[in-house]
Formats: sequence, structure tokens, C-alpha cells
Amino acid sequence: MNATPAVSPSPPLLQVRELSAWYDRSHVVQGIDLEVHQGEIVTLMGRNGAGKTTTLRTIMGLLTRFSGAITFADHSLGLAPAHARFHHGLAYVPEDRRIVPGLTVRENLALGLIASTRRAETEAMIEEIAATFPRLKERLGQEATSMSGGEQQMLAIARAMMAKPQMILLDEPSEGIMPVLVDEMFELFARMKAQGTTMLLVEQNVERALGVSDRAYILDQGRIVHHGSAAALLADEAIQSKYCAV
Repeated sequence: MNATPAVSPSPPLLQVRELSAWYDRSHVVQGIDLEVHQGEIVTLMGRNGAGKTTTLRTIMGLLTRFSGAITFADHSLGLAPAHARFHHGLAYVPEDRRIVPGLTVRENLALGLIASTRRAETEAMIEEIAATFPRLKERLGQEATSMSGGEQQMLAIARAMMAKPQMILLDEPSEGIMPVLVDEMFELFARMKAQGTTMLLVEQNVERALGVSDRAYILDQGRIVHHGSAAALLADEAIQSKYCAV
């Protein structure tokens, strides 16, 4: 009787190996490994200054003083600039959101396709994205920076989704946002995950982040000190207290 061959797991969508990164003489990220598979939400956690934002910026190509390997969707990114990574299907929502003042919500959304080959689809994509973000749909003609911080964060996420990226990197999306909008945001992440969106999330709200995530990595002083399922980490208050308390 022939044995059934083992099924090999699919390769990760994002794979980072021995990644180190520097600001001037500061060795901020020190030889980390991480991976994210298609359809997962993975959270990168740790105290302020642990290297989380630096990791996202290096993956996106915004920090060029690094060593190690970054592979995304079977492409070795090497020293590829951020716009090339965007064209491979990688999007980034920074902590400062980068909403353009003086432009409406609709115009800010349109910027999500300005560097895309799909610019002809702009209006159709705005309508599709607006249906996912009811608050934005009501405010398409409003000057974007007149909205609340939480609404601007949703706009930044919606703009990143315009080009239908394979994966979104999110840096502290709930920072400074009122609780009711934080609830809406994490409900949105759960819906995005159900629709197959892949995310690497940096977030200080441990309970909410782990509640929508599949797995988590904890960074401490530039090194990965813990990796496991989000459910296991959510139940481990000792590790949270040691490495994740602000």
C-alpha cells in the first residue's frame, strides 16, 4: 500500500531572514526572522523603541541601511525602492497617516492609484472602497484633514487598499483614536481578513491586536524574543507584562 505523500505547506507571502537595520550608528534591528502567509494577520509587538516601526520601514524599502534578505511574493526585494515594492503588491500605512491637506477624501483616495497601472479604474475603486468604509462614503467631498483622527486613519487604510495590494503593513493604526473608532477599525480588520487580506500589524493595543491576529512576534531591543499563536500570547499575561507594557 502506497503511503500518502506529505503535503508541503505553502511558502510564506513575506519572508524576512537575518534582517538588521541601522539609523546612523544605532543598530536598531538585530538579525530578526519573521514570515507572514497569505491571508494571515500577524502582529509585531514590543515596547516603544523595540524596533517595530524600523522593521516595517525596512520591509517597505524606506530604510536602506540594512542587511539580510526580504522576499515578497517570490520576489527577492534586495535594494528595490518603495515604489517597486508597491508594484509587487505591498502597501504601507505609516503611523502619521500622511493625509494630504487641502484635498477631499475622494482626492486622497485617488492618490492610492496615482502610481498604479490601474488608474483608469479610479472612480470604480473609490466607489468599491467607500462601500467598505461607510464613514468615508458620507464624506467623499469633505476636506480630508477636517475629519477626526480615527476617520483620517480609516482614510489612510482605504487609500492603501485602492490598488488591491497583496499585503498591507500597518503601523500603530489605533494610536490616538477614540475607543468607538478603535472598535470599528478592528471590526474592519476582521472583515478584511475574512476576505483574504494579508496584514503585518504593529499595535500597542495588545488585546485588540491579538484578538484579530493569527500569530505574533515580540521584539525587544531589536531582537525577536517570542513567537507563537496569537491565542497563546493573549493568554500569557506574564509575557505581555514583560515585553509589551508601554
